[in-house]
Amino acid sequence: MTSRFAIGPRETASLNTAGLREHFLIETIFTPGEVVLTYTHYDRMIVGGAQPAADASLPLPCPASLKARYFLERRELGALNVGGAGRIIVDGTAYDLNNQDCLYVGKGSQSVVFHSVDAANPAKFYLLSAPAHQAYPTTRRTQAEATPVEMGARETANERTIYKYIYTEGIASCQLVMGLTQLRPGSVWNTMPSHVHDRRMEAYLYFNLPQGQRVLHLLGEPQETRPLWVSNEQAILSPPWSIHTGCGSTAYAFIWGMAGENLEYTDMDPVALQDLR
Repeated sequence: MTSRFAIGPRETASLNTAGLREHFLIETIFTPGEVVLTYTHYDRMIVGGAQPAADASLPLPCPASLKARYFLERRELGALNVGGAGRIIVDGTAYDLNNQDCLYVGKGSQSVVFHSVDAANPAKFYLLSAPAHQAYPTTRRTQAEATPVEMGARETANERTIYKYIYTEGIASCQLVMGLTQLRPGSVWNTMPSHVHDRRMEAYLYFNLPQGQRVLHLLGEPQETRPLWVSNEQAILSPPWSIHTGCGSTAYAFIWGMAGENLEYTDMDPVALQDLR
């Protein structure tokens, strides 16, 4: 598990492209047969991925730096599958997850093991974990159960469907909020108009980007924005003071996840388009 330290807007404003990528872009989320984790100092969120082989189980490790007996001793976990059919076994109970199904694993769960069903189409579990003060039940939510919300318009190229999994009216959690957004064909802008929320950080995983396509992600203060080119299955860290929006060279999907003070999905401070610089 690698670490990313939190930095503020003043330091960010002085970074070149390489510096921005070093601090805010996680280039590798999925590695076959491995669990890859990044510990961030933004609300102590851990961002990672698990890609199990079909013929082998892949347990969730407990890195020594956590100073814990097991990974979820003081944490909660969200796992959202962006690959083929898979299974997660939590303390002996199996949960099947198809593409874009989500599993919340509560504090105190001692054994989490990832499985793929088909070697030719392995499961890819995107992982988000935040500190937890209370144990909530481990709960699966399929994409069909995540009531879709339609937003945007074709005229502004941001027509999209939002699926909410872990949030106030969905799966209960301590502080983790998690869902995904799918853009319609012909739409390329996400989270537009943009916003910030000083009460929590956010992380994006961009996925379902065709070969050779990219997303131009925008971060930074509203009056001091910074661009980063992002490839398929790469993640972006967004500090509480930063906007988070992007424009793709084609339609795509992304998983959003938050940790911090407020569980309300709508807790955000909008930024008018004309105020962006």
